[in-house]
Order: sequence, then C-alpha cells, then structure tokens
Amino acid sequence: MPRSIVSKKLFQSVAPLALSGLLAGAALAQPYGQPSTAKGDWPWYFADPSGSRFSPQDQINAANFNKLELAWHFKTDAMGAHPEYKLEGTPLEINGTVYTTAGSRRAVVALDAKTGELKWVYSMNEGLRAAISPRQLSGRGVSYWTDGNGDDRILYITTGYRLVELNAHTGRPIESFGDHGVIDMKLGAYTGVPGQPGVYKQIDLVTGEIGLHTTPTVVDNIVIVGSSMKEGFQPTTQNNTKGIVRAWDVKTGQLIWTFHDIPQKGEFGYDSWDNNSADYNGNTGVWTGITADPALGNVYLPVEDATNDVYGGSRTGNDLFADSLVCVDLHTGKLKWYYQMVHHPIWNYDISSPPLLADITVDGKAIKAVAVPSKESWLYVFDRTTGKPVWPMVERPVPQSDTPGEKTSKTQPFVTKPAPYARNQFDPKDLIDFTPDLHTKALDVVKQYRVGPMFTPPVISKVGGPYKTLSLDNASGGTNWPGGGYDPETQTVFVPALNAAIVTAGWWSRPRAIRMPNIWKARRARLSPSPAGPVSARRRMRPRSVKTRPS
Repeated sequence: MPRSIVSKKLFQSVAPLALSGLLAGAALAQPYGQPSTAKGDWPWYFADPSGSRFSPQDQINAANFNKLELAWHFKTDAMGAHPEYKLEGTPLEINGTVYTTAGSRRAVVALDAKTGELKWVYSMNEGLRAAISPRQLSGRGVSYWTDGNGDDRILYITTGYRLVELNAHTGRPIESFGDHGVIDMKLGAYTGVPGQPGVYKQIDLVTGEIGLHTTPTVVDNIVIVGSSMKEGFQPTTQNNTKGIVRAWDVKTGQLIWTFHDIPQKGEFGYDSWDNNSADYNGNTGVWTGITADPALGNVYLPVEDATNDVYGGSRTGNDLFADSLVCVDLHTGKLKWYYQMVHHPIWNYDISSPPLLADITVDGKAIKAVAVPSKESWLYVFDRTTGKPVWPMVERPVPQSDTPGEKTSKTQPFVTKPAPYARNQFDPKDLIDFTPDLHTKALDVVKQYRVGPMFTPPVISKVGGPYKTLSLDNASGGTNWPGGGYDPETQTVFVPALNAAIVTAGWWSRPRAIRMPNIWKARRARLSPSPAGPVSARRRMRPRSVKTRPS
C-alpha cells in the first residue's frame, strides 16, 4: 500500500502509487531545461547524483501531513504474467510526468502526474532469459537524460540485463542508441577458465548469470551500470560471473570504459587473491546505487561480497575489490582510490547502500566527503577527493576461523567515529528478560552457539554444540539496500537502522554429496553452508555440486 510522501527533507524508496498521487500539485508544466528538486522535480532515483534524497520543497510538512488524501492510483497487475509481489521502485517526476517501472515484466510507464492517466507504456518480453534471471520483478525504476532543449530520454535495465533508451515523450526506443535503442549488456560479461590464469570466457547470453534491479547512473552524457548475481548464500558455482561496471555514451551507446570488480591478471589488486584465485571466483557486483561527483570527475562504486558470502577457502587473501568503496574516473574508469571495509569477506557485509556525497565541516575545516551507511551500523566517512578517512579507522585483531581451508584476515578496520547507530554485535545481556526464568532459559540456548565480537567466523557444527556462530546484523541488519539520505541544510545523514537481525552461521561435514547445489570442497573437508538462503526454481531444477578449486 502507498506509504511515502513528498516532504521538505528526505525520500525513502517508495511505491509508485504513493509518490505519483501526492506529487500532483507539486511540479506541473515545468519549462524545458535540466530538471532538479529545486524546481519541484524528482529526476533521479535518489534525487540527484550525490544520492541525497533531499528536496527543498515544503508544501507537505508536519502541520498538514495528516490532511493528505490519495489523489489517484495506478494498478500494474496486468503488466506481466502475474501480479508484482515485491515493489521496491521509486518513480521519477519531471515536468508534470511520472516515469517508473511497473509489474512483474518490468514495463516502463509514463503517467500524468496530476491525474494518473497513462501516457505511454513500453515492455519487452525476453522469454527464458528473463524467467531465469537473477534480479526479477519491476526493479527500482528508471533514469532520465535531457539536453535541455527537448531531447528527453528514459533509460532502464530489463529483467534480462539489457539497457534500453526510450523517447521520454513517446516511449519509443531511440534508434541511434546501441542496436535500435537497446544494448545487450550480457555481451562482455564473463567467468574465468579454471586452470588457465588470465583466460576468461563469455557467459551464455540466455542462461548466463548476471542482472540488475537498480537504476542506471546518468551524468555528463555518460550512463553507468553495475551488475549483480542471485541473492542468497548459495551460488550454483564458485566460478560465477564476475562483477563489472561499465559506462556508455548516453547518445550513441558506444562503450566508454569497463571496470573489473575482480581485477584481471596484470591489474592492480589481482595479487590480493592467493593462487590466482581471482580467475576462478565470481560475484563482487555493484548492485546498489552508484553516485557521482561531476565537478571532481569521480564515480563511487559500492562493491559487494565475492563468491561465496560465507566461505572463502577458495579465495584466500584480502580479495580486492570485494566489500570496497571504489572511486574511479568518470570519463575513463581508471581507479583513483579505494577502501576495503572488510578484508577477505565471509560475513555478508557487502556494501548495500549508495554512497552519500556531503559537503561537511569538521573542526572548522570544509571537507568534500563521501559517507557510506552499512550493515555494520557504521557510517564510513571519507574525503571523497583523496579517499582518506575523515575520522580514524583502526585495524584491530579479530577472531580467526578454524574451518578447514579457510584463512581469515588477522585484522579488520573498525570505525572510531561516528559511533555505531545501531547494535552491531550480539550481547547476551540483550536476551529476553521478562522473567528471571525466561532469561535463564535463553542463556542456556545461547550456550549451544559460538558467541563473540564482530567478525567472529562461522564454526563447524558439532553434536552438542556449538551448532553455529550467533551474530547480529551481518546479513540484513544496520542499513540495507534502501540506503540513507543527506540533508545539506543541517549536514545530517538519515538512515534506517535494523537492530534485531540475529543470524546463525555454521558448516557441517557431509560424508557424501547431497542433492542441493551447496557442496563446497575445502582441502580434504567437504562442507555445506547451513544458513541456507533463498533457493530459486532454477537451482531446484538443476542441482549440482560445486568445485571451489580448479583441477
């Protein structure tokens, strides 16, 4: 149901019905030119290239909020083979028109912001390619580009990982962009070839695993797109598709640059993967929003975990650029700086929030900053020009893994300031205490698990315990994909904070292969991840074991 509104300050990710209906009187018949929140527009998924989600409009405020009424609604049930069941989109509103993706086929619609009347709709039926794609349903919306003189375009990513550019007035593909308005982004996506360092293989254009549900980043006539794979803890192969970020010319669709989230042989960071394991590991996508500073010519890439989220025996080393904030040149894609927030990540602490660009003052000094909310409930804050932390981030010793084949980093970076904005490690003192008896029983249950500070690794499950490692927030806690926002008037960051995401993680030994495709070989031990994530229909239909090292 609709639950978000236009306010003077910040937007969260919202349902299209809510945003479109309540914007009806806010921004109509704007003149041509570059749209902006100052004019009453909402031209980006997160308002502007900085990711702020801020608008100076003040028509809706605390005094009249309770008087709002629904102006109209638009149903999307027929836009796909079945109704949408997971709506995450944020529509754009530009010059009196609302643009958004809609329905389980990820159609694009343009609606009159005042009445909700459908202006046009565009849809692509991609068949099997979309049906088995890793990121489905309507996604998070569209992007917009204009020359300021009437050439207005909508860009979006299909379920099957195609980049489509449409005329914003008619909904027809821009013939001069790519192949008649479409770029097949699976072309150029690749895996490694086990046993052949530096050799890479193009993925299958139908069954190859790569997709994206967030919106392209469009700035300075450049459109930038990341990548993602299946959600959950169970990739079907260790040698999965590798995360990439690419940039195209927004007018022609010509490829401008490619950044390899897992460095290729000869690139900086390749040696942070032991035994050439950068070649036979995958993932490290950029699936959340990408933000940019056009004045500095910088793009900020929040990179996720490598394969697998909870086991790294096949990729010992720090594994750059997994779980790193990476700054690249807007026009060339060349690396400028990076900061790895988790070394050798095995806790599902992938960066899940778009970086926030903020001009702040610290001890009387003006700083161009970039701030990243996190699952760790830490706000990582850097000078966005140099990458230097604004406040110290200290490497501290952390517990080490005793899982066969695993080799965790001896230290991890800890944020010293700001303080955590939610709980980020489990404390038995937080257990239920309604009565002394209940608290005692809760303590008895917890004794069956390994409990420790942040970065305590998963255990090998044993009869009688410990069954698993019990931790807080690393899978879905703190701030996840909705991200945060920044109010430039008060220099305040606003973030959602999940305080109670208890996670258990462990491994059990298996004497023989099981049917589910989650067998992991680590030296002589055969291990299976017990924190089973969502398993797709494709995995159920095509069970297979997984080799983590080349033969």
